[in-house]
Amino acid sequence: MDFRPVFLVIGILLSTLAVMMAIPAAVDLFAGHPDWEVFLVSAGVTLFVGVATALTCRTGGGRMTTRQAFIMTTLSWIALTLFAALPLKFSELGLSFTDAFFEAMSGLTTTGSTVITGLDHAPPGVLIWRAILQWLGGIGIIVMAIAVLPMLRVGGMQLFRMESSDQSEKALPRAAQIATAIGVIYLILTAVWAFAYWYAGMTGFEAVAHSMTTIATGGFSTADGSIGHFDNVWIDYIAAFGMILGALPFVLYLKTIQGDWGALWRDTQVQWFLSTVALIILVTAGWLWLERNTDPADALRMAVFNIVSIITGTGYATDDYSLWGHFALPIFFFIMFIGGCAGSTTCGIKVFRIQVLYAAARSQIHHLLQPHGVFIPYYNYRPISDDVITSVLSFFFMWFFTFCLLALGLGFLGLDFLTAFSSAATAIANVGPALGPVVGPASTFQDLPDAAKWLLSVGMLLGRLELFTVIVLFTRSFWRG
Repeated sequence: MDFRPVFLVIGILLSTLAVMMAIPAAVDLFAGHPDWEVFLVSAGVTLFVGVATALTCRTGGGRMTTRQAFIMTTLSWIALTLFAALPLKFSELGLSFTDAFFEAMSGLTTTGSTVITGLDHAPPGVLIWRAILQWLGGIGIIVMAIAVLPMLRVGGMQLFRMESSDQSEKALPRAAQIATAIGVIYLILTAVWAFAYWYAGMTGFEAVAHSMTTIATGGFSTADGSIGHFDNVWIDYIAAFGMILGALPFVLYLKTIQGDWGALWRDTQVQWFLSTVALIILVTAGWLWLERNTDPADALRMAVFNIVSIITGTGYATDDYSLWGHFALPIFFFIMFIGGCAGSTTCGIKVFRIQVLYAAARSQIHHLLQPHGVFIPYYNYRPISDDVITSVLSFFFMWFFTFCLLALGLGFLGLDFLTAFSSAATAIANVGPALGPVVGPASTFQDLPDAAKWLLSVGMLLGRLELFTVIVLFTRSFWRG
């Protein structure tokens, strides 16, 4: 196999990461914090490796094959995490390499789990670097969902192939152009939310950091109390709306801008997602009002923010929802798995897979009742091929099988049932906070053993890259060609 195209892409990505390190260096320098030197040296090392790798492999021409794409996707995420961890390792925080790698992986996969305490007094460069990592991870996963995963036919993503023979179905003629246009939309949304946060009462620094992690549905904050630190109703609703926007397909935003005003609302995935969110919010708000005697307005505010945060995999918190009662706990556990729409910055199983599974099950039930009838499952008003159904079923099996293995591994390392189970769920679903007193929304992952942090880092990578992208590398047939 020719690895030159793979390392060319990795070199370009590392060079981009090095350029982004200049931002926290400038922030620390402006604030008079000595960590600017750490970011500058880390940027220099990363840039050197990135440029050297790209120049060495620039002669590897030709179209990238499917096997090369599998390797490139996994290796690029690991390489970016290793170099992104450098400034965290050598900063004033004094993190171990395990903690720095965990934090960087959590950032780039937009998970939001953290091992850092005392964020209110942390160096500004580290705070903005964490936000930048999530922002880069968010746009990275959108581009991957548009250009890479459909080509690799991972978990039913071939439903979203841009190379359709129907030219009218293409938002733009080439995947590269689509990625560029979506990048511009992503940047504009980030700027709009930064202004909205600032107008609602955040400082300029807090507004920029939170806008990046909101649109990326990442969840890193500048305070230990997350969004709850501000105790501002407008900030809560601005964040909730931003998380919803981040959870919708960005290609549909592009189609809307191009004049197809109904593109977003006609999409059944969007309809299912918004309906599900609304229903769960109403049920949870009703529970808080009737069972905990919470004021209706406060119950709605708490339910809207925290339900949206967890179902989109963002991981912000305004309250310790693990203390909301026995009914609320399973709600938050199960919505961790859902995630948002395909082609968004969110994580989890994705709504379209649940739709495909529902359509297939519905057709099977009809076939059992009328054995000689012909019943075709549909997604977005189009028939679903057997190939897609098989891919989705395989994904579901591997997703829950990996989740069980991860939970068993964490239990083997000494974690209690709730901590192990919810930590495995939050890692593979890239949500952020788990449940319980150890790793819940009011805690961090700092107290977990190093082995558990490495295991969770693997879980975050598997969840973000849709499992099969990584797992296929460990099969003999892949390397045999």
